[in-house]
Amino acid sequence: MAHAKASKNIAASQHAVWIQLSDMSTYEKWLTIHDRWYGEPPTQLAVGTRATEQATIMGMANKIEWVVEEVEAPSRLKIVGAGLAGAKITFVLEVEPDGPDASVASIDAEFISQIMVGAIGAAVERAANKEVAASLDNLGGLLA
Repeated sequence: MAHAKASKNIAASQHAVWIQLSDMSTYEKWLTIHDRWYGEPPTQLAVGTRATEQATIMGMANKIEWVVEEVEAPSRLKIVGAGLAGAKITFVLEVEPDGPDASVASIDAEFISQIMVGAIGAAVERAANKEVAASLDNLGGLLA
């Protein structure tokens, strides 16, 4: 198992950040592990909404079948995915206000797979922490 978590202060309202976090069609602009969607991403998110994505971490691409597990607009989105080789991924995307025109966005990601043990699991965790931090930097830049 690999776990990654990062938070970032963003100079944008909670609503503006939520619009990006909850719009899967914008993931190509800020989410570093996102490669492409298989088909069109959903335009509305609700519990049970499904989407299929190709994601890459450490040069390893995987086709992920996502299911929205929680939506608490405008603050929390939890998506759970299953990929090849028994990979299971959970992403919790959150945003909370930090004043009228500022917010704190966070990503909490968990990667579970048979191959994520020992040194490989530690390497994936290091890479995933860099990816979630870089993604939040991209999100902040997108909203600047």
